[in-house]
Amino acid sequence: MRLLVRRSSDRVKGQIAVPTSKYHAHRALILASLAPGTSRIVGLSNAGHIRHTITALRGLGTRIDVDGDDFLVHGGPYRPLRSQVPVGSSGTALYFLTGLASLASAPVTIVGQKHFQRRLIGPMLQALSDLGIALDSPTGGPPISVRPRRPKGGHARIEGILSQWISGLLMVAPFATGPSTITVEGEFNERPYVELTVRMMRRFGLRVEVSQHGRRFDIEPGQCPTPATVVLPPDVGAAAFGLAVTALHPADVLFRGLPALPVDQVDHPEADLLNIVAGMGLPMMADPATGMVRVRHDGIRLSPARVDCREVPDMLPALSVLGAVADGTTVLENVAHVRLKESDRVAAMLQLTRMGARIEQHGQRLLCHGAERLTGAELSSFNDHRVLMSLAVAGTTADGETRLTYPNAYRGSYPRFLEEMNAIGLDMSVEEARTPHRSRTRTPALAAPVN
Repeated sequence: MRLLVRRSSDRVKGQIAVPTSKYHAHRALILASLAPGTSRIVGLSNAGHIRHTITALRGLGTRIDVDGDDFLVHGGPYRPLRSQVPVGSSGTALYFLTGLASLASAPVTIVGQKHFQRRLIGPMLQALSDLGIALDSPTGGPPISVRPRRPKGGHARIEGILSQWISGLLMVAPFATGPSTITVEGEFNERPYVELTVRMMRRFGLRVEVSQHGRRFDIEPGQCPTPATVVLPPDVGAAAFGLAVTALHPADVLFRGLPALPVDQVDHPEADLLNIVAGMGLPMMADPATGMVRVRHDGIRLSPARVDCREVPDMLPALSVLGAVADGTTVLENVAHVRLKESDRVAAMLQLTRMGARIEQHGQRLLCHGAERLTGAELSSFNDHRVLMSLAVAGTTADGETRLTYPNAYRGSYPRFLEEMNAIGLDMSVEEARTPHRSRTRTPALAAPVN
């Protein structure tokens, strides 16, 4: 099967419904599952990764109901329904629930999809062990057997490569029998995501003390979270693809659900994206009737950008597409940890060269030299939702047809992506291959544990 994308030459117009933030949904659902009583999570998310988190929590014995457009989470002690807890393809569920599974009343084994076998998380497993969590992982990744025993606390040190490792430690530390200190060493990537975890923990009454430099976290033992009502904000990361489309085509598109607020008032770890695309020349205005973001123009030439990807790693795929057609050279810096995601996203986006883009990697920098035009090509998404959607956006401005493997990967984070894109005038469709076909493109080599 392939996702087929054809060039769109007309103005894109209409509305895009921005989904709720899966970053907030993961954290709110998991913390609510630990809080005795009923929590309300306002704003449903149908993202595949969120469904995996819900499935895992239900496997641990948590009751989660749907009430209109809300989740009702009935929290309390974990009483597993079976010995294996599946996290599907959700890396966030894997990283967050591995430690928390120690709070269950019986041993469990965290399992995931086959590709998780290459998700080596040795540093996080070692740090969890340092906190006194009893676990076993022969391969350094899933399957991970966790025995029921509260952590004892102590001092855990963790490299700041991936925020989810740090968040996973923070979320289990309040349940330890002794005080815990978590220290981030080396480069500290993705700080906004860790800050979101701390804010969400505090919403559920959990106390975390953060040092002035933000690298040391002190957590009191024996805490008990309290139920809360959490309103899920819009997902700026999902809006990135619609914003990229409106940057590449004449547009009149309303982003329903994305309020036109100053960036410092947008509660999302990727809020800086709005400043970045505005700096590249995308005109975003407040729609007078709704107060939401509207993009309206008759065609623009994008300016290049210089972006530090240390804090917005998930934006690299979409930004590399914009950089591929902008005037001048866009520089995406500190990209090493972006290679540790669902795929090696740096290598995956270098496929844009097959479309005529001039992109090159130099150490921790990805240089995108703007090209006059792109040409459709056969590409691999590596079953990575952000790679698929970004290359699909590139295909809408390329001559001819672009064909992408794993056409349903978008469902992991943005289930309505195809519907929303086609509704504003793009041409994307899934075609089932008539004969078996093996892509010649190999999955980019992973030199380190993936996130």
